[in-house]
Amino acid sequence: MLQSLTRNQLFWLCQTSGWAVYAVLTELMIKIPSQEPWLVALPHLLLDTCFGFLLTLLLRGWYRRVSVQGARLKIQWHLLVILVSCLVWTQWKWLTLQWLYGQMWRGMTWFDFGTWNSASLTILLTWTALYYAFTATFETMEQRQKAADAIHLAKEAQLKMLRYQLNPHFMFNSINAICTLILKQDNQHAVSMLEKLCDLLRYSLYTDPLAKVTVAEEIQILQTYFDVEQCRFRNKLNVSIVADDNVKNLLVPSLLLQPLAENALKHGMRISQQSYAITVSFRQENGQLQIRMLDNGTGFVAQADVASTGIGLHNCEERLALIYPEQSSFSYGNRAEEGAWIQINIPKELSGGSKP
Repeated sequence: MLQSLTRNQLFWLCQTSGWAVYAVLTELMIKIPSQEPWLVALPHLLLDTCFGFLLTLLLRGWYRRVSVQGARLKIQWHLLVILVSCLVWTQWKWLTLQWLYGQMWRGMTWFDFGTWNSASLTILLTWTALYYAFTATFETMEQRQKAADAIHLAKEAQLKMLRYQLNPHFMFNSINAICTLILKQDNQHAVSMLEKLCDLLRYSLYTDPLAKVTVAEEIQILQTYFDVEQCRFRNKLNVSIVADDNVKNLLVPSLLLQPLAENALKHGMRISQQSYAITVSFRQENGQLQIRMLDNGTGFVAQADVASTGIGLHNCEERLALIYPEQSSFSYGNRAEEGAWIQINIPKELSGGSKP
């Protein structure tokens, strides 16, 4: 509840509560033991507390005003203002007490002067210390919140960048392929490819890059991507996507596999290759969702860098690390026969945010 209050609201809560505690303690420790008449003790306590409440509000305004000054000058002003406030408050308490007793004026003894001013000074110094403790604490909380917000925004921006960075190459190839089909007057395949491309773009534009989707939805959009590529490669491309029934409702980051599939087609497929096969599987393994992608292409070259393997692998690995810090694994390598494999392991998470 306190975390939902603004800085100003929290100050007023502390100010009101603090002076209420002061009034109770004054009554219990001073008024009752002194056996003052109730007609004097209660009004005097009310006047004393209200004056102290208003006086500290003036101190707050003054502290804000001198906060921009140097440390030495600030300390001097604080001491001077506190001492003057102490004298004024003490005189107020003394005069109102005399007035309630029906006395016009009676001077204070040195004992009363020292005792009453010591009490006033102690309260004002305590209030000042608590005020600056409150200010420092709240400023620290604000700085931490700003830092957390900045980290969150940076994380969101990085995730969005990793998502959108992958689209231009695919778009360029797809539009070129559609143009080629139109030039060849293969209108049926051109229209089919254009429809699939529109579906894919619509999904990409209207799906939050930070959202998670079910495995079934990821398979559907992945199949749409392969359908677009199928229009380019025709019978040369063979795709198989399989998923166990018990994983179709689990969540995965949206468009997680499309850049990996694009990377496989761009870097793994040989021009002279007569048939290119890609298999994608989803299953549970060791309490996690395991995703594997296999192909029969050229595989990964030794000492591969980002340029040779494509940005898809690198971005996918970074994206998983941001979404599942220290909870996911991303690995890849070459198959014994031919081609490459990629394996992703992420925590099982059901739609709705629950974990099985």
